[in-house]
Amino acid sequence: MATKPHPALAQPQLLQKVQTLLNERRWTQAADLLQQALGQRPRDAGLWLTLARTLRQAGDFSACLRAAQQAQDLAAGVSEELRLQAAHLAAQAATVLDDFRSVLRHAEQVPEGARSLDLLKQLGAAHNRLGDPQAAVAPLMQALTLKIDDRDAYMELGFAFHSLKMHEEAAECFRTLSVLYPEHLGAQAYLIQLEQHAARWEGWEQRLQTMLDTQHRAWERGESAFSVPFTLVGQPHHPQQMLEATQLTARHVCRAIKPLPPAPAHKPGARLHIAYLSNDFQAHATATLLTEVLEHHDRSRFEISLLSHSPADGSALRERLIKACDRFEEIGHLDLPGTAHRVRELGVDILIDLKGHTAGSRLAALAYRAAPLQVSWLGFPGTTGMPEVDYLIGDPIVTPLEHAPFYSECIAQMPHCYQPNDRQRERPLPPSRSELGLPEQALVLLSANQIYKLNAPLFDAWSQILKALPEAVIWQLSGAEQAQERLHAEMAARGVAPERLIFMPKLPLGPHLRRLAAADLALDSWPCNGHTTSSDALWAAVPVLTLQGEPFAGRVCASLLHSVGMPELICTDTQSYIHRVCELGRDPAQRAALRERLVKARDESALFDAPRFARDLEQLLLRMWQRHADGLPPAALPAQH
Repeated sequence: MATKPHPALAQPQLLQKVQTLLNERRWTQAADLLQQALGQRPRDAGLWLTLARTLRQAGDFSACLRAAQQAQDLAAGVSEELRLQAAHLAAQAATVLDDFRSVLRHAEQVPEGARSLDLLKQLGAAHNRLGDPQAAVAPLMQALTLKIDDRDAYMELGFAFHSLKMHEEAAECFRTLSVLYPEHLGAQAYLIQLEQHAARWEGWEQRLQTMLDTQHRAWERGESAFSVPFTLVGQPHHPQQMLEATQLTARHVCRAIKPLPPAPAHKPGARLHIAYLSNDFQAHATATLLTEVLEHHDRSRFEISLLSHSPADGSALRERLIKACDRFEEIGHLDLPGTAHRVRELGVDILIDLKGHTAGSRLAALAYRAAPLQVSWLGFPGTTGMPEVDYLIGDPIVTPLEHAPFYSECIAQMPHCYQPNDRQRERPLPPSRSELGLPEQALVLLSANQIYKLNAPLFDAWSQILKALPEAVIWQLSGAEQAQERLHAEMAARGVAPERLIFMPKLPLGPHLRRLAAADLALDSWPCNGHTTSSDALWAAVPVLTLQGEPFAGRVCASLLHSVGMPELICTDTQSYIHRVCELGRDPAQRAALRERLVKARDESALFDAPRFARDLEQLLLRMWQRHADGLPPAALPAQH
């Protein structure tokens, strides 16, 4: 028996009013009227679908998803066409909300043959974001059969191939995209990143300039665009260009997010609740740096939570982290809104994101404004570009106050180096070089940075050093075999025997730290310095020579050296870098004196004093909180010694 239409809906005036509002693009008013109608006909699947479409136009994707889900449920067994339309719309809304499990749930209810181009792309993207790139390949390849030049399908397919270590295939996807769509910023950025990992430097400067020009045009137009800020970390750039990259990305990933209502007031007398957010609470560089500082937090004044979306790796480091806090909570099963709501439920006062614009980050969760104060620290060497992040923790070297215009956050300076370190690590003694495949009598110049940090100007300098120091070899961290072959070829092209570039295999942290002590000197990379890499070398008592640059990533090693009391190892131009390396390379006594100073620095310098760092960090956080408690907006917080 057919359902009788509600009398109100039978009135032409009401239908006409809805249509008029839709024609005038007055989506919110139209949605209000449709919701009134649904109060009378709550089981009308078509009406729910119309509401979902209207809410999509209004930009309310959370409500759109709920309405589409309702339409899908009500249409089941009644109208297959309507059910499929609702499933497509639900997947679209869930994609915008980064609710990728919902994307899979709705997409998988659509038979393969009935999946639209958009649904196939959304399905591939969801598999990528949920860590299953193998499952992403098939729907994305199918999408390209429907539209051979689809840019989103190529982009996601490139991501999938990259995650599967199919780097040549990934590069080809991004290369094709760059040809088809010359203004596609994401394709340009990922291609540069892949070419750097592959040590394929031909055309590098032109590719970089093209990307920076594209980025600047998009930024000036006030656009939101998928950029890759991490690509810039390894490239020569001005801090303003990093701000542009991060703001473009932040606008893109946070475009559909609506902040939560203001947080309740802090309870008088309660401990200040600090929560750290990361997927690196495992055997990872960030955890290695941070753990001892967490262990020295004053738990009588601070409640410490670690919100982890990283796998449980069973490592000793993870066990230390669990013991170092009041609450270690697994949130890997939560999506972005779920993450934000959990932060709010826990009553967090200061939320510290430890990832920034790096792989696996949940930085976008901070756009919900779940905590009264939100801070970026440690994981990413640059601004987040997000107005919802109040402070970025740096120091007088990496974030000088005159760089404030290049940060969306207020700069908060630690008194010494912004980077903490764990002094509980093993104190390595120089191992046998023969066991490491190194010549016993050579001058060993360490380069433990990843291959993506290397470039042609750096190799020009290194080749001059090797020519000036005939007994020297460079001990470089390994990479892909093809990349290593290219680096050997680059040395040969500069007139240096390729065998003088010796590759060290990648090892777990303990054995890796032990072998570093076999080196005589460490050569820092530029324009992106070694960060944890450099502090590891200093801990192993290996002097590090650096060239200080302009952006955050090019200032880190200088900050480390100031903190350890060795500013004389900081150079400001290429020629002084070459000269200083050669000077120390020829002077064993000077190298021995530097090594002895570094051995003492393990116990005496600010760089390796975790208890002191914890007190300094707490004072900085209290300064942030005091301004907030006084009703004042965030402001720059200069270092206080």
